Amino acid sequence: MRVTLATTLLAGLALTGSTAAMGTAHADTRAADAADFHPDASPLLKIAQKLPKVSSDQVLRLAQSQVGVSENYYGGGTKFHQWYMNSPRAQQTVARDGGSVYAYRNAAWCDMFVSWVGDQLGIRPTMGWDAYTVSHAGWFKQNKRWGTRPAPGAVVFFGWSGGKNLHNIDHVGFVIKDNGDGTIKTVEGNTGNGKVEIRTRPTAEVVGYGYPVYADQLPA
Repeated sequence: MRVTLATTLLAGLALTGSTAAMGTAHADTRAADAADFHPDASPLLKIAQKLPKVSSDQVLRLAQSQVGVSENYYGGGTKFHQWYMNSPRAQQTVARDGGSVYAYRNAAWCDMFVSWVGDQLGIRPTMGWDAYTVSHAGWFKQNKRWGTRPAPGAVVFFGWSGGKNLHNIDHVGFVIKDNGDGTIKTVEGNTGNGKVEIRTRPTAEVVGYGYPVYADQLPA
């Protein structure tokens, strides 16, 4: 279930990908070492004022309504794949990472799921969209919406090895709640069962959290 550069992986290339992809990855790693959560300084706040006013509850309701959606025998074929392949973002990430749009058909889809939710609710510009979790996490960092607190509706990035570097990221989903016992309740696509599922995860496996801009964070 490791989420790699989906296009280059399915094209049969090594995990490190092209030189351009390597440059992007190293830039993301530097971003991981620098920023934290600076909500008042984020450029996304201004962008959010022109978008639909969406709450974290709305995001979680939509995400949880997809529980049970399952991939096919080849690990793809969901509506999230279809949506991503038909979006302009697919062309952009192919230009960045290499490969082809067609390769997304059966690619790892946890981040496509997260991105789809934001797009469906009209907040894609403040949710971000990608198929590569490392770049998506770097985007939150660069926009000063990254931190260590498991808030409801936060986008949670996991690294099964327990490290905190962006390159440790293997998976992504949404936080439903902090259980207060060292675990969080989440909703995720592309789980080990190849579905959208509700999970309980230890916070020790969390690399960090990206915070979309929700309605209650905007001026009245």
